Amino acid sequence: MSKDNKDWGQVVVFSGIWKEGMSIKRQLIVYLLFLLTLVSSCQTGSGFIPVYSLGDRSSTRVQYHLVHKGDTLYSIAFRYGLDYKLLAHANGISKPYTIFYGQKLKISKASYKRVLVSRKKSKSEKRRQKAVLKSRDKASPRHTLSKSQYPKLKWRWPIDGEVVEGFSLTGKVNKGVDIRGKLGESVRNAADGVVVYAGGGLRGYGKLVIVKHNDHFLSAYGHNRVILVKEGEKVKGGQIVAEIGSSDSNQEILHFEIRKDGKPEDPLIYLPNRLSKRDGKL
Repeated sequence: MSKDNKDWGQVVVFSGIWKEGMSIKRQLIVYLLFLLTLVSSCQTGSGFIPVYSLGDRSSTRVQYHLVHKGDTLYSIAFRYGLDYKLLAHANGISKPYTIFYGQKLKISKASYKRVLVSRKKSKSEKRRQKAVLKSRDKASPRHTLSKSQYPKLKWRWPIDGEVVEGFSLTGKVNKGVDIRGKLGESVRNAADGVVVYAGGGLRGYGKLVIVKHNDHFLSAYGHNRVILVKEGEKVKGGQIVAEIGSSDSNQEILHFEIRKDGKPEDPLIYLPNRLSKRDGKL
């Protein structure tokens, strides 16, 4: 039976069980049962549209992101596991990376492949130009300052507590580490930087703070009760940025992440060793 015929058959059955003289209460019950039947048939039919979780990059169906209130370019890149610089380049957004409510941003993998190809071409052209300039400088030497690299980041633990859930990108995925704390305990910034997101718009993170440390590294602090910094604020390593809240499972923990060029990295690679590895405490 086709879907249309099936729905028509349900209407016929409904009309057959509806009888004159039926009490109002019984009529309401029959009507509600009929509506439930129609809803269930719609969900099992071919018109059902699957819902994908936010930030699920395994799904090729996600092509665009519509900017919502509270979004920043950094939080959108964080949500989809993208490098914020590539996200900006793919959408023609220049510094200071201002986006607007209702703006449609491309987040498909195809867009970023094109950006990467164009970047590789421009880098090779820059290398060629540098080689030409270098040969010229040899003929007429002059004192020039070489382009300094970013200073090495001095990472520190955001709270003193036991690591209850480690980093993993397979099996039970955890893109950072979960550190046990106490409700209201101070959360400290892990390294010098600028706050690029402070809000609660990313599902699964609760109240979240994201700090940009340089063009490559970001750190994130999730499941906070209170956020004590604002977007655009410069923060020092060790500065208090939030207070610990509780996770969706009502655990008093801090979820801490480090991202390099948009990709999650194991924070334990960067954080200093602790005196006691057995319980994760200082």
